[in-house]
Amino acid sequence: MDIERKTKLILTEAIELGASDVHFIPREKDSLVRFRVDGKLLDVERLSFPLIKKLLAHLKFVSGMDIGDRRRPQNRGLEMIIHHQRVFMRLSTFPSSSIETLVIRLFPQDRSKSLDQLSLFPYQTSELLKLIRKPHGLIIICGPTGAGKTTTLYSLLQKRAEEINENIITLEDPVEQRQSGFLQMEINERAGVTYAAGLKSLLRHDPDLIMLGEVRDAETAQMAVRAALTGHIVLTTLHSSSSKGALKRLVDLGVSTVDLEEVVEGVVAQKLVDLYCPYCGETCSLHCRKRRSRRRGAVYEILSGIELRECIKNLEGIADVSYPSKKLNDWVKKGIALGYISEKEWTRFGKGGF
Repeated sequence: MDIERKTKLILTEAIELGASDVHFIPREKDSLVRFRVDGKLLDVERLSFPLIKKLLAHLKFVSGMDIGDRRRPQNRGLEMIIHHQRVFMRLSTFPSSSIETLVIRLFPQDRSKSLDQLSLFPYQTSELLKLIRKPHGLIIICGPTGAGKTTTLYSLLQKRAEEINENIITLEDPVEQRQSGFLQMEINERAGVTYAAGLKSLLRHDPDLIMLGEVRDAETAQMAVRAALTGHIVLTTLHSSSSKGALKRLVDLGVSTVDLEEVVEGVVAQKLVDLYCPYCGETCSLHCRKRRSRRRGAVYEILSGIELRECIKNLEGIADVSYPSKKLNDWVKKGIALGYISEKEWTRFGKGGF
């Protein structure tokens, strides 16, 4: 079998299904190909062990990895045209105790969505737009991996770019969507381009709006706060399950509550939920999912204004509050009551999962 053609067939199927990740998992006798579709991991194909070894070697070669090195994790980026579509891929190998596995994260370049398409509730869309129209300050989008944080950031940036002619610069690892209206810098730690170093460089390039892909460490957190203090608007993401938790995380990274109160304009926690299928009901088949234009929606926990200030005071022990007043699980309950979301979503995440 032509290895290049087989690789293209697997990736084409993943793109058609809207998969976010493709897993190649060799086992003792055979191998599995898995897709992550709408947050769920699905077994899609079994391949012979010799075939998947050739597939892994081919993918490592075309992405610039060391084919002979199976003992160290490797990460590389790759861009391909798949199904008449330009797709950026992030490849990652993992040397498990028995054999090397490979996971591909897919970033189709023409799937940018507006906030109206992303958000489940129009009210939350308008609240997000209020944040992006701020003249300066720090706006944080938080949530677990795969919650759509970066997609929300791009949508906010596109909306801002449509309304105001500005110098928008992004710093990402990797650049997930190529945008002609932004200046985009990619992190390259081997070349010394870290988030902190890249941020120092772009601040000299006269930005109006800065987007940092992620706050990972104390130095980046301090630089992001400093950029916001000098009059820029800074958007970034943070791994936290709640908006209040994101504030605690920044304090843990060494940001003072005084600086938080000065620069933070909004903290948004988000989750992606499966929308109720009008054809299949709660259990939507893969064939149906392929044809639905909208399969998931985002719900947001937005902390801003007075509630945000009270939460920051709560971190200092000055106030005892239960803000935000509307949490993620409240919005999910509303979605279930209105028939947008199936009750299985509540069970899947659990009452405490939001």
